[in-house]
Amino acid sequence: MKDLLPTATPARARAAVREIIRPHRAVAAAGFGLLIVATSVGLLVQPLLGYVVDLVAGRQPATLLTTPVALLVLVGVVQGLLTSWGLVLVARFGETALAELRERFVERALSLPLERVERAGSGDLTSRVTGDVARVAEAVRSALPALARSLLSIVLTLVAMAVLDWRFMVAALLAIPVQLHTGRWYVRNAVPLYAAQRVATGEQQQQLLDTLAGATTVRSLRAEADHLARVDGRSRAAVELTMRGVHLMLRFYSRLHIGEYIGLAAVLAAGVLLVGEGAVTVGTATAAALYFLNLFGPINTALALLDDAQAATASLARLIGVADVAATETPRPAHGDGVSVRGLGHAYEPGRPVLHGVDLEIEPGKRVALVGPSGAGKTTLAKIVAGVHEPTTGTVRAPAGIAMVTQEVHVFAGPLADDLRLASPQATDADLRAALATVEALEWAEALPDGLATVVGQGGHRLTGAQRQQLALARLVLTDPALAVLDEATAEAGSTGARTLERAVEQAIDGRTALIVAHRLTQAASADRVVVMDGGRVVEDGSHDDLRQAGGRYAGHWAAWTRHHAHDDQ
Repeated sequence: MKDLLPTATPARARAAVREIIRPHRAVAAAGFGLLIVATSVGLLVQPLLGYVVDLVAGRQPATLLTTPVALLVLVGVVQGLLTSWGLVLVARFGETALAELRERFVERALSLPLERVERAGSGDLTSRVTGDVARVAEAVRSALPALARSLLSIVLTLVAMAVLDWRFMVAALLAIPVQLHTGRWYVRNAVPLYAAQRVATGEQQQQLLDTLAGATTVRSLRAEADHLARVDGRSRAAVELTMRGVHLMLRFYSRLHIGEYIGLAAVLAAGVLLVGEGAVTVGTATAAALYFLNLFGPINTALALLDDAQAATASLARLIGVADVAATETPRPAHGDGVSVRGLGHAYEPGRPVLHGVDLEIEPGKRVALVGPSGAGKTTLAKIVAGVHEPTTGTVRAPAGIAMVTQEVHVFAGPLADDLRLASPQATDADLRAALATVEALEWAEALPDGLATVVGQGGHRLTGAQRQQLALARLVLTDPALAVLDEATAEAGSTGARTLERAVEQAIDGRTALIVAHRLTQAASADRVVVMDGGRVVEDGSHDDLRQAGGRYAGHWAAWTRHHAHDDQ
């Protein structure tokens, strides 16, 4: 079972929304103020139509209709202009707040500890980045303006009915208990349903990603049927929750119609009684009925938007949950000139430590190579020093500027120059060429079909494993960190490209403090110190020459390495 990323509580989600919209209160107030004025102007339509009814019922001259008709046209024009202006301001407010929410989410998501993402599964994070962001965006662009207009129309229309005669408003309010009960019933059932639906969607995406990413393995094991059954099961669960939402909406609208019938019947009955008593005219009663009919749209819209609001609220809580966990769990090693690791212990799962009391010192400007068998804890130690993982126990001090290069290099889709500028947005073309030259990649980069403008990554020019590593090293040069952490950064190169890539590494880290997880022991030989790890512990520490002469584990590794790679030098 995946340990999904957390979801924020409703109180925390509301607090986060207030933080985001606080700087934009003036624009929001202006927009909603214009909508209030526009709605108020629009409420003059019903009294004008009632006046027309009274003129017709009293058999007045047709010439008297000119003024109310002209006023109706004027009301329409003024209301349209004010509504457009108000909606523009509300949209500006909403889009600005949405952009800040997206930026905050992406910033925090990128700083999530990798082990936390791995425990949750990439599908959970992917569904939040795609589906949840899209749902919140749709709510901001469509639901927010519509809800604002609907609520304003409801309140001001009830006030207008009270101005005609307070008994009309009382009659209209008879529908409110049914509608409020319907709204509360819907919210009570919709909140957990939509939250479960978003989780099911994340699990469905995770299963699809796992199946597609491992398609080759699945076919080789003849496990297609099993994986299809898993995808089918997750998809059916998501569809079942979606259909439950549809049924919930149908029942929701059925209950709303009952409230509308009660309210309209009460307003018409009040009109008959008041006209019969001579308290109001037929035109006034007509205006009251039109006012109530005019409430159908806003009330239904506002209540129907509860559907979008609940779905958006569930999505928003998931986005805020990611932002909060990133803010609280992101490793932040203490800063220092060199690297100082004291009593370091780490466990990916409780009770199963992979590092035990590791101590390590790296002086500024020095290079330390980590060597040892697979599973010794080298990569874990390197990632903790780089700030990718947070230690379970112990302390880490490292320079403020750290860059890490691993054997798994991602090439971003787009021009090669843009890929490089991810490391240094202000870099000039000359800076890019200098960085490529440093890692001996300028020749092949300029030989690409369009030079540095060549599109690489998915759908673009395909780079070799060694070229991808050189690209990553060029990014490191552009970043210019105080500490470079390299995790088997030459593993992608075959024997023919190994020397070139090793020279690229040497030149990229020249003058920097460096911690190198050595895939090739020639990297250890050129380091200032070699730290040998085994079973999550440091078992040897010294220079290459001293450890060879000591005849310990490193000496054995070196002897085996030189025997198996002697042909590389020939």
